[in-house]
Amino acid sequence: MSPGRIKRALSRARYAAIGAAIGGGLGGLFSRSAASSGAAMGAMLGAAFGETRLSARERIDGVKSKSARGVDRIRPSSD
Repeated sequence: MSPGRIKRALSRARYAAIGAAIGGGLGGLFSRSAASSGAAMGAMLGAAFGETRLSARERIDGVKSKSARGVDRIRPSSD
């Protein structure tokens, strides 16, 4: 497994766990059934958020590195 895939899987898992905890807690205010449903929904939303957050971070880092290379091309560093 490549490091990128591992990073993406860990991001999904982290946000899925956070979402499940929040969803379960909120659902638990109403009933046991709502707690399990809330946990499931929270986990799905958290996993989706973890996936998009990681890909957005990769895009931002890519733009930053491209802009830094562009500036170096225009204005060479004085050694």
